[in-house]
Amino acid sequence: MELNRIIADRWSPRAFDGAVELDDGVLRVLLEAARWAPSHGNTQPARYLLGRRGDDTFGRIFGALSRGNRTWAGRASALVVGAVVTSDERGEVPNAEYGLGLAVQNLVLQAVHLGLVAHQMGGFDKDAVRAEFALPEEVRPVVVIALGELGDSGELPEDLRARERRPRTRKPLEDLVFTGTWGRRYFRPDAQPSAPATTDGARSAGHDGSGPGGPV
Repeated sequence: MELNRIIADRWSPRAFDGAVELDDGVLRVLLEAARWAPSHGNTQPARYLLGRRGDDTFGRIFGALSRGNRTWAGRASALVVGAVVTSDERGEVPNAEYGLGLAVQNLVLQAVHLGLVAHQMGGFDKDAVRAEFALPEEVRPVVVIALGELGDSGELPEDLRARERRPRTRKPLEDLVFTGTWGRRYFRPDAQPSAPATTDGARSAGHDGSGPGGPV
């Protein structure tokens, strides 16, 4: 059996096509996919700040990114802050970050389905986002997602270009799944399927063919 291609083709490039714009219809579909994610007791704790390249919100999100992320994220078509509402009228929202994670995964896989790419970032100043957008006390920013179409990795700085082209790897499945007692492997090493092949998008951008690339 093979992985679903949407899962296998998902990767986290830094090379975005700076000429591509995403219209509101595409952005609505992406966020609608996120809205339909499961959450604890249907509490739906995920909230978003959305900026398109060139508008004020994009610029303010971009300004909160770490210096390393600012070297490439400005070419993305959109930047989205994913945040969680940590409490509501019933009290603390359980498993709020888990709910946001499920929602963002929905968004990212919908992007792959549409032929787009996404890169999720933890490297940003959360306090700056909180202050810049006047977030309420119960709302906490967690992640920034860059969205757009795949660009030319040759336009990246040399160190990032190398990271863009390195193979995509994961820990072996037998080191992750246990049975009976902790550490007792469920799967044998020789039963593990091979890693996903490189994506078509990576090939079109001049990828070296060793894998989709990127750390996540």
